[in-house]
Amino acid sequence: MKHRNTRELYDYWSRLRGPNAAPQRGAIEPAEIHGLLGDTFILESAGPTQYPFRLAGTRLCSHFGRELKGRNFLSLWGDEDIEAIDTLLTAVCVDAAAAVIGVETLNDRGQTAPWEMVVLPLSRGGKLYDRILGLMAPLDRPYWLDIHPVIRQSITSLRLIWPDERPVLLHPSIPAPGAPMLRTSRQEDALPEMPAGALAGGRRHHHLVVFDGGKR
Repeated sequence: MKHRNTRELYDYWSRLRGPNAAPQRGAIEPAEIHGLLGDTFILESAGPTQYPFRLAGTRLCSHFGRELKGRNFLSLWGDEDIEAIDTLLTAVCVDAAAAVIGVETLNDRGQTAPWEMVVLPLSRGGKLYDRILGLMAPLDRPYWLDIHPVIRQSITSLRLIWPDERPVLLHPSIPAPGAPMLRTSRQEDALPEMPAGALAGGRRHHHLVVFDGGKR
């Protein structure tokens, strides 16, 4: 994780969950992460392709130039990334995976900037993960931030971290065996290439390679 805020939120979430896959959603104490709240959000898993914002920090809303509460999280992404993000959030809600996402944002004047996002499952009890705690922050602060709103964002990198803390890179530059090579706009965000044999246990889901997780 490149941004100190994403690292701090992940560390806080990890401490709360202890030996469990995810912490109870009522365990989050805003006062304990008060310095992060402006960039923090909570999503609800409300059905297929429906992830409305339950809460969104003031800084985040300012960056987008609008109130995000009630909006579908998927609506922030370009058409080419919606399936990938939907697949990612399904892994978060079904398998309690955490995820780190490299993001390129685009403003209303066509200017772009790199951001980082982390999304983390919250439990309603047992293995029901119907809330997602997240944070999104710019890796640098371009002069136009809060002047020209972000209107769309796209994926530059994806990494899932399963409940047993095994990281799995999900990145278009690393194809399944025999699949065509896909490129992203920020190849430097990719981790070192993995041998094709390392992907043998994965399954294709759209343009991602998904590995089954969980404690064993």
